[in-house]
Amino acid sequence: MTAAQRREQLLEIARELFAERGFEGTSVEEIAARAGVSKPVVYEHFGGKEGAYAVVVDRETQTLHNAVRSALTTPGAGARETLERGAMALLEYIERCPDGFKILSRDPLSSASEGQPHGSFASILSDIAVQVEDLLADEFTKTGHDPKFAPLYAQALVGLVAQTGQQWLDTREPERAVVARHLINLAWNGMAHLQPEPRLIIEVIDKRRAAGQSDEEARSNLRRALAN
Repeated sequence: MTAAQRREQLLEIARELFAERGFEGTSVEEIAARAGVSKPVVYEHFGGKEGAYAVVVDRETQTLHNAVRSALTTPGAGARETLERGAMALLEYIERCPDGFKILSRDPLSSASEGQPHGSFASILSDIAVQVEDLLADEFTKTGHDPKFAPLYAQALVGLVAQTGQQWLDTREPERAVVARHLINLAWNGMAHLQPEPRLIIEVIDKRRAAGQSDEEARSNLRRALAN
């Protein structure tokens, strides 16, 4: 095993242990034992569990940010489609990277001890919410609402998806698309106008795209269908 391969192996094992036991509950001895190496090998690569934890957190943060950023900057997407794709991106991350999500959302992140990497799940979500603010501000301006409240609504929307995602992580029921439909139903329509059988417009757009329509055609046809 090359040095790079060993480093990746140790990171995978550390990621699993941090997800299972948290930062405080994980030791260099456990990382080394599960990898079948001696403790000095772990210290050589990371300088201790703090170094390994910092790399794991940084990687997971970047993965989550990149997924959500890509969803929120979908070319040609309107406000609702963008919100749907953002919600789906966060849920997809939770489903694909459950260990990473457990690490990011675990309490010790928000109360880092000496030597432990600082940061919090709240700050990660806040960064994502900042990306939603401009979108909501534009939508508020179009609909006659005060855009100065966009940051408040952005935080609420991101928190809604993230909090639900934390609970959904443990059960994985119902399936991700169903969870997203109901989250968007609440976020977009509000309690007073909930739809009994909600659907995501991105499911329609993506289906038509797969059938050969361009994104512009798919969105145009959908807008006409929703208007009728």
